[in-house]
Amino acid sequence: MSSARHTARRLVTAAGIAGAAAATWGFGIERHLYTLRQHTVAILPPRTDPIRILHLSDVHMAPWQGRKQAWLASLASLRPDLVINTGDNLGHEDALRGIKAAFAGLAGVPGLYVHGSNDLVAPRPRNWLRYFAGPSEPSGGSVELLDTGALDEYFTEVLGWRPLNNAATTLEVRGHRVGAYGVDDPHVGRDRMDMVPELAASVADADLKLGVAHAPYRRVLDGLMAGGADALFAGHTHGGQVRVPGFGALVANCDIPLHQARGLSTWHDNSRAIPLNVSAGVGHSIYAPVRFACRPEASLITLVPRSA
Repeated sequence: MSSARHTARRLVTAAGIAGAAAATWGFGIERHLYTLRQHTVAILPPRTDPIRILHLSDVHMAPWQGRKQAWLASLASLRPDLVINTGDNLGHEDALRGIKAAFAGLAGVPGLYVHGSNDLVAPRPRNWLRYFAGPSEPSGGSVELLDTGALDEYFTEVLGWRPLNNAATTLEVRGHRVGAYGVDDPHVGRDRMDMVPELAASVADADLKLGVAHAPYRRVLDGLMAGGADALFAGHTHGGQVRVPGFGALVANCDIPLHQARGLSTWHDNSRAIPLNVSAGVGHSIYAPVRFACRPEASLITLVPRSA
């Protein structure tokens, strides 16, 4: 019996050490290991110039996050042809000065963006175990509104980016006429999917059509794809934020299949299959400062011509 107790004690000790090591890694180290994911996708017309798209999402900026700001600022050296920002940039009431430090080098680079809910309201403490019961519900009671107008003014007037919150636009990128349409955050019911057919029709003559949303709910991806999008971009999931090595995400905070909660994959309907990039994001809520087996990331997607 004493031997059994000794073995049990050793197992409990080992589990405690492993748990402490995992917590130290997730809270203290991995959430600062910023990573650039790079992919090449052949969807452009033959014999045309490639387009380098920098996909940013879920920055969740707080003013004291200097390492994050510096890493994001370094991405301007990639010289992307187009930036797509899929929302949740703000993570604190004073976040905008950090956003300005992070994105200043991207001024003048064509850009597109949509809002996430954390571009509208400040984060609040949550019981994160509730994510296992399904997508989170909007916070009840009073909320702290963020200065979304100032964020929009910076994006549009200083950086020159164009909003796709239930809107569409066209722009010239390296000789391509790019049409893009998107929706406001579906996670909090701000999307107007009923507008998508009209938005998509307004860019139907573009050489390349992009669908953009913050939260990749299936109905949203299906609707954007039905509009004729050639590629889809989203964020929101944080890639699960805490993943199990060899298994992947445990939650996605929406109904996307878990194996598509992070990275480049393919979205299908009955007749087509198109690229979908879901960014695991650069940040996290200030009330959940952890990442495990899910490094903070940005994506550089190089679109190249299809084979002739």
